[in-house]
Amino acid sequence: MQEGGATDLRMRVIKWSVKLKVNPRAVRICQMRRKWGSCSTKGIITLAVDLSDREPQFRDFVIAHELLHLRYPHHGRLFKAVMAAHIPNWRELEILR
Repeated sequence: MQEGGATDLRMRVIKWSVKLKVNPRAVRICQMRRKWGSCSTKGIITLAVDLSDREPQFRDFVIAHELLHLRYPHHGRLFKAVMAAHIPNWRELEILR
C-alpha cells in the first residue's frame, strides 16, 4: 500500500466519525492477518493496511462498523439497526469480510 492509501483511510474515518457522531481516541493502520479492522475498549480504531486496496463501499462498511463499536460494543439489535441505516447492504458486504 502506498502512503496515499493510509491517507484515504484516515480521511474516510474522519468523514464517518462526523456522520456517526463518534470520536475515536486514535486511528491506527497496520498489518492485520485475520481481520479488516478492530475497535478497542479504549476507543482505538485499527484498520488493516490493505483495506485501502478494496473497493470504496467495502472500506466504508469496515470503517462504519468499527466506529459504531464506540457507541455499541456488541453486535446487538441497535448496532444492526444503525448499520442498516447508514450502510443498507452491510449484510452482503459482511460476507466478503
